[in-house]
Amino acid sequence: MTHAETTTDIRLVVLDMAGTTVADGGLVERAFAVAAAELGVREGTAEHAEHLAHVRATMGESKISVFRHLFGDEERARRANAAFEKAYGELVDGGLIAPLPGAREAVGELLASGRTVVLTTGFARTTQDAILAALGWRDLVPLTLCPADAGGRGRPFPDMVLEAFLRTKAAEDVRQVAVVGDTSYDVLSGVRAGAGLVAGVRTGAHGDEEFRAAGATHVLDSVAGLPALLAGAR
Repeated sequence: MTHAETTTDIRLVVLDMAGTTVADGGLVERAFAVAAAELGVREGTAEHAEHLAHVRATMGESKISVFRHLFGDEERARRANAAFEKAYGELVDGGLIAPLPGAREAVGELLASGRTVVLTTGFARTTQDAILAALGWRDLVPLTLCPADAGGRGRPFPDMVLEAFLRTKAAEDVRQVAVVGDTSYDVLSGVRAGAGLVAGVRTGAHGDEEFRAAGATHVLDSVAGLPALLAGAR
């Protein structure tokens, strides 16, 4: 399969949500502050700054995995995760998220071209559903996935990409899958899944250096440029 064929023969597109198709205005950090406070880590302390740096570095990773790293034992990690999800959900319900410019239109173009689109997230299902409801996206795509839908492992593991491949049966070969996200963890999950196209987008947490280091085949200014790329434009 040539490089050109790789971009034009994509049949399944796996898109991240926050930072890729959805603008959340830094809600992850705001919700993290609530979760940290639940565990006794106060804003303004060195411990809080260290934890926040880790949260920023691991954007895209399953949130429960992040909290396991930060807080150690499972009970504390689950407490933090529950507080995070509750806080994030309340912020979403408050109208503090929106589609990134051109994202909704890009998804429509991809679907109109005959491709299957799946939306994925590192959040829990309840949070993902709250985001979809707030945006009016519940019926936008045929399948949405969170880590629990793929056996519990989120990014950078390839599980959600492979789950999309298996559930949709939209592609015959993993090389006919495109994975797009705003973090190195999105990129790494696509690379590990064997996806034919793995693109980082400059609308979220990470940038070109992180994308290339993780193995991205392409870097786009935003997801709005994806339909043209898949149509063969350069």
